[in-house]
Amino acid sequence: MAKLRATPLLIMLISICLGALVLGTCGCNKKAEGEKSEIIGFPQSFTDLVEKVRPAVVNISTTSTVRVPGHPFRNFWGPGEENPFGDFFKRFFGDAPGREFKQQSLGSGFVVDKNGYIITNNHVVENADEIKVKSFSGKEYKAKVIGRDSKTDLALIKISSLFGDLPTLPFGDSDRTRVGEWVLAIGNPFGLEETVTKGIISATGRVIGSGPYDNFLQTDAPINPGNSGGPLVNLRGEVIGINTAIVASGQGIGFAIPSNMAKQVFAQLRDKGKVVRGWIGVSIQNISPEMVEAFKLKEARGALVGDVLPGSPAEAGGIQRGDVIIAFDGKGVKDASDLPRIVAATPLEKTVAIQVIRDSQPLELKVTVAEMDEQKVASRSQRKVSKQDFGMTVDEITPHWVQEFSLKDRTGVVIVEVLEGSPAAEAPLRPGDVIKEIARQPVRNLREYGAALERLQENRPVLLFISRGGRTFYSSLKVS
Repeated sequence: MAKLRATPLLIMLISICLGALVLGTCGCNKKAEGEKSEIIGFPQSFTDLVEKVRPAVVNISTTSTVRVPGHPFRNFWGPGEENPFGDFFKRFFGDAPGREFKQQSLGSGFVVDKNGYIITNNHVVENADEIKVKSFSGKEYKAKVIGRDSKTDLALIKISSLFGDLPTLPFGDSDRTRVGEWVLAIGNPFGLEETVTKGIISATGRVIGSGPYDNFLQTDAPINPGNSGGPLVNLRGEVIGINTAIVASGQGIGFAIPSNMAKQVFAQLRDKGKVVRGWIGVSIQNISPEMVEAFKLKEARGALVGDVLPGSPAEAGGIQRGDVIIAFDGKGVKDASDLPRIVAATPLEKTVAIQVIRDSQPLELKVTVAEMDEQKVASRSQRKVSKQDFGMTVDEITPHWVQEFSLKDRTGVVIVEVLEGSPAAEAPLRPGDVIKEIARQPVRNLREYGAALERLQENRPVLLFISRGGRTFYSSLKVS
C-alpha cells in the first residue's frame, strides 16, 4: 500500500484552507457579538444624548411667605383680664408678635412647548409667591402658574418667550417602557444646575401611597432633592417620566410620574387650568386570597365593589356591592389601584362597557361616566343612614376610612362624624369608632346597622359594642 507524502505544495494548500476556516469562524463570532450588542443597545457614551436634551431642562426657584407664631398665649386672656402666668410665659416666649419671613426652595422642570409651557411638580410651586426660571443658556424668566394638580403632583407654569423658539422635549410612550431600559435623570439636585445621572428602569406600575392615581416608574438613576419636576428620558431623547419622589432611607430607589399620565394632565391644565376627571361612584378594594374562596372566584384579580353611592352613575348602571370589576371600557383591571386611573382618564358622558363577576358569573353592564366633584363625592360618602342616628354619621368600612382612621376592623360600621352635644357625643363616641353590635346583635355593614335601628324601642337605652384603636368596650345610648 502506497504511503501519502506531505509535499510542500500540499502543506501550503492545507495551511490556506485552515486559515480561511479560522478567519471565517472568528468573523462569524464577531458578527454575532455585534448583533447581540446592538440588540441590547448598550451605549458607548451618553454625550450626544445629553447635548440633545439638556437645553430644554430648566432650574426653578420659588419664594414663599411663611408665618411664624409669636407668643402662643398672647391673646389667650381677654382685654382687662390679668394673666396669672404672665411672667412665666414672658420668660420663655418673650413678648414678640407673630412674624413672617421669606422661604426659598429649588426644583427642576422642562420646556414642553416652544411658547414657554414648562412642566414641573406641584410641590415645587405650591404656595409660591414668586417663581423664577433659569434656562440652560443662563437667561432668567419670571413664570406664572397656569394650573396645578395635587392628585398627580404635576403643575404647568409658563414663561414669556418673544420669539417662541425655546428648545423643547417630546413625550415618549411610558406604556411601552420596559424594565431594564437605560434612562437619564436631568435636574438640579441640591441646587447643582444641569446635573445628569444615568440608570435603568427598575420597575413599572409602582404604588407608593402618595395618591389615588399612583402608577410610578421606579429607577435607580440617582434622584435627589432639587431633581423634582425634572425629566426622565430614554435613549431616544423622549421624556418617559417626571422625577418626583425618593425613598429617603434607600439607595438607588427613585420614582417618576409616567409620561402618558403627564400628557393628559398637561393638555387639561393648558386648556382649562384644571384637571377634570371621570367618576362612577363606587368604593373599591383589593381582593385578598380569603375573598377568592368566599366570592367563588378563579383568581385574585379585579376590584371588589365595597359600596355604591346613591344617585351615582354606578347605581344607575346596575353595579352592586360585591361585584368584582375585571374590565372597564375594554381595559383590564388587575386590582383596585387600576380602576381609579382608568375611570379618571375616560371622557365625560361616555357610556362604557364594564365587565364584572357577580355570584361567580360574568356580566356586562353599561355605565355613563360623570364628572368627579370632590365636594359632592365627600358629602355623599358621609351620608346619614337613619333618622335615629344619635347625632352621629356612620358609613361602611371602605379603604378611604381605613386609611383616614388607621382602622384594623374590616366588619361593622365606622363613625365618621359626631355632633357636639348629641347622645353620641355624651356616650362618649368619636369619629373612627367602629360599631360591632347594637343591642347584642352583630352589625357587619350599613344594611344590618339600619335594620338594627328599626328594631329599637323608643325611650329605652340601647347597648352598643364599640371597637376603638384595637380595644373594645360597651357604650349605652338612649333612643328618643
